Amino acid sequence: MIQLRNMPRHPEKALHEVGWDWMLGEDTLPYLVQKAVLVSEAEANALHEAAHSLYEMLVEAGQYAIDHHLLAEMGIPAALHELVKRSWEDDRQVHLYGRFDLAGGLDGQPIKLIEFNADTATCLPETAVVQWAQLRANGLDDTRQFNTLYETLVGQFKYLREANDDLTPSLLLTTLRDYPEDDTNVALLTEAAQEAGFDTDFCYMDEVEFSASEGIFKQDPADGSFVRFDFWFKLVPWEAIGEEETELAAILTDLVVNRKVLILNPAYTLLFQSKYILKILWDMYPYHPLLLQTERYVLPHKQSVSKVLFGREGANVAILEKGGTILEKVEGEYGNQRCVYQEYVDFVSDAEGFRYQAGVFYAGEPCALGFRRGGRILDNTAQFVGHIIE
Repeated sequence: MIQLRNMPRHPEKALHEVGWDWMLGEDTLPYLVQKAVLVSEAEANALHEAAHSLYEMLVEAGQYAIDHHLLAEMGIPAALHELVKRSWEDDRQVHLYGRFDLAGGLDGQPIKLIEFNADTATCLPETAVVQWAQLRANGLDDTRQFNTLYETLVGQFKYLREANDDLTPSLLLTTLRDYPEDDTNVALLTEAAQEAGFDTDFCYMDEVEFSASEGIFKQDPADGSFVRFDFWFKLVPWEAIGEEETELAAILTDLVVNRKVLILNPAYTLLFQSKYILKILWDMYPYHPLLLQTERYVLPHKQSVSKVLFGREGANVAILEKGGTILEKVEGEYGNQRCVYQEYVDFVSDAEGFRYQAGVFYAGEPCALGFRRGGRILDNTAQFVGHIIE
């Protein structure tokens, strides 16, 4: 059973002061938990090593998918196939960051990959800042965390500048409108980019101007002029662009190929974002201790979890009995997609029955740990729990 430490000083006042009210949630339970997960040094090291190994395996699996022409099978929209391949072949197209979702890792339970959020992973502010501040607020040693997320992101942005020194370090960051959580994640990335020497600006997706021949622009509200940016970070899913904005996908392909812009995260992160990569990993590394069996069909002899190829926040996930009877399901907007079926494994739980999923951020290297807790399927109502290494 998981061990917790009470954190009586809740950072609610500080969150209000910096405009992070969304972290408090809209339901009866606060999104941030006034407790911290107790993690041993050995457990933290094991989670770090697991993320390192899994990323190396993902790179091999991505190359396998390219070599064996599996992009359509993976559900990647045809409008983005060329850009996925071209960005994969170009070492300057750096994967800024992603987040591994892992089962186990505590209380003697083996670490297992649930999935990798490669394209538009969130939980940046609460992982990088809030759980660290929670330790300080409660008089604990704030260095006793597996957490260098902010510093590592600064290093990634510096590396991006060096690897793309033919481009000017001008960065436009973009989210979809009316998603305050996304705005806050982008605000943290903005701070890291500025510290790394980028000139930054922000706008919503509907405000970005795209020119197939010249690049990506934002209109200056002061004088109406258009400002061009050589780097663009979009907290907008690639698959949504490929499915719903095929003309834009074609424009972005030309812009990237012609070095008019570098997009973060690169299009090749779709290889990792597709849940089909879980099947490829299993095919390449059968019975690897970090993996769960994943197939295109319901597992006949063990419980499984059905996952749509590009679902998010637990939507359209179902737990299935042997042979396919649905035991539990979360509805969602992705029901028209194909599924893969991953062997079911229960998350580590606490005395109240909450189940915990570890999230390990990867930004060129494993760099931070945080936890989300909820029921057997973690959806957008899951709470965030910090940790302390003891």
